[in-house]
Amino acid sequence: MEGVDRSSRVAVIGLGAIGSPIAVNLAKKGVHTQVWNRSDAPTLRAVQAGAHRISALADIDASIILSVLPDMPQVQEVLDNGLLNALNAGDIFVVMGTVSPVAVQKLGDQLAQRGVHLLDAPVSGGDVGAENATLSIMVGGDAQTLKKVMPTFEKIGTTIRHLGPLGAGEIAKACNQIVVAVTLSALAEALTLGRKSGLDDAMLLDILAGGLAGSQVLNVKREKLESGDFTPGGSAVFQLKDLKFALEAGEQSGTALPVTQEVASLFTALVDAGDGSLDHSAIIREIERRSQP
Repeated sequence: MEGVDRSSRVAVIGLGAIGSPIAVNLAKKGVHTQVWNRSDAPTLRAVQAGAHRISALADIDASIILSVLPDMPQVQEVLDNGLLNALNAGDIFVVMGTVSPVAVQKLGDQLAQRGVHLLDAPVSGGDVGAENATLSIMVGGDAQTLKKVMPTFEKIGTTIRHLGPLGAGEIAKACNQIVVAVTLSALAEALTLGRKSGLDDAMLLDILAGGLAGSQVLNVKREKLESGDFTPGGSAVFQLKDLKFALEAGEQSGTALPVTQEVASLFTALVDAGDGSLDHSAIIREIERRSQP
């Protein structure tokens, strides 16, 4: 790693639908980017964009580490498998997946014993936002730590907000996921009703998009809803996981979430039916199943 100061290096752990374009965008924008992933294909894409492949987690050598993994068990696994020993005092570890606020606070205590700073920074915008570097980033943690990471975040997102102490970003993401899941479910019901009543998909969705019912969810997911191609951006099983975190946060804060509870039951049924790996817009499949005579 000669020639590039460690303080200027960023590592991206997990090159899924969000992590891969994050790494690619960082590398293309001149950031010395190290990448680690279990599978080869997304790693090769990042390397072609200028990133540096790291084969062993213990060999990560960067001051800012972005973990873009589905949940806290995966985060803990990479830490236990060598990444923890690669962290130096003063390094900044960023959890960008959607995880339990309670779990991220516990991890913060664990890393603080080694002098490592932790931010939780889940994102919204999906794979499209990640590809276009227009993610919304919700940050919890120390403001001075965020200041050091802000130049990195500004290369992958356009709306970056500091919500409060560690865990606040995850609470904001839970709020975001409530709106996304409820909106997808409402669109699924509306489109199914329109179809069964003989309405044209395109015309109906044009009307919805042009009025008060318009939303970014509709803009991004319209093609999938119309075509029935539910190749995943954000998967249904991860959407369900996020809704469970929202319900957990609601219980802890004494907040009634009756709509979220009902939508979570729809996604539970979707996953139980074997559609968990599909895009979360596939919730329309569950509505269609329930609409059969």
